[in-house]
Amino acid sequence: MTVTMKGSDVAAAMKERLQHEVAELGNQGVVPKAAIVRVGARPDDLAYERGAMKRLEGVGIACQVFEFPEAISQQDFERGFAAVNDDPKIHGILLFRPLPKHLDEEAVKQMINPLKDIDCMSAPNIAKVFSGDETGYAPCTAEAVVHVLDHYGLDLQGKRVTVVGRSMVVGKPLTMLLIKRNATVTVCHTRTKDLPGTCRGAEILVAAAGKAKMVTADFVADGTVVIDVGINVDADGKLCGDVDYEAVAPKASHITPVPGGVGAVTSSVLADHVVRAARYLHGSEA
Repeated sequence: MTVTMKGSDVAAAMKERLQHEVAELGNQGVVPKAAIVRVGARPDDLAYERGAMKRLEGVGIACQVFEFPEAISQQDFERGFAAVNDDPKIHGILLFRPLPKHLDEEAVKQMINPLKDIDCMSAPNIAKVFSGDETGYAPCTAEAVVHVLDHYGLDLQGKRVTVVGRSMVVGKPLTMLLIKRNATVTVCHTRTKDLPGTCRGAEILVAAAGKAKMVTADFVADGTVVIDVGINVDADGKLCGDVDYEAVAPKASHITPVPGGVGAVTSSVLADHVVRAARYLHGSEA
């Protein structure tokens, strides 16, 4: 029987641990605080913001939104971002990207304090992830995949894992996290020759290409663990992943749904990073 790996179960387990850790920081006089920095008001940003704030506040983390007008100048945005970055009461910063085209995102990446960079946009954190340094923060979605596998007791040691997708948000950093767990990783993408054949060799298949229902039954061998990271809208206007769930699920030993899978864990990873940042900044963790 196929096991559906529900993100809500993973998030619930993480919530219990995080509440305990936040309470411990509170005993030291520290209230972990996150800043959400948003330029404009895109509907997808607002939807994620609501979910993230609910998750953060649910474990006792304070959260403040800093909204800037979409037409803000580079100079004014950098000034406003610097104020957030330099605020000692703020431990973690989440910047919604991409920024409007007239703003230079690279300049902000260079500004952010790496200890507050809880979604891995700065060069120091990227370098830490790629070098296996656990004091860095991996991108939240990539790390959420590992939390799902851990929660369901799926050992990565020596396993053949295929990652479909090579972005800096999921594919590349996730590959580094998997290698650190001693998995043998193959990275594919939409231009890989015989993509279905390559994927069929995987014991664990991660779909993160951003293409609706591209992973069909012929991509999957019987008994494969399938992790769907995609968030897409299908022809009927319904949310779907990169995996054709109905076709693939009967062949999989374990599979994540969309919605309700990896995405439900991402904001819990964000909360975990804020707690870690509060410890780093207050000297209670090396």
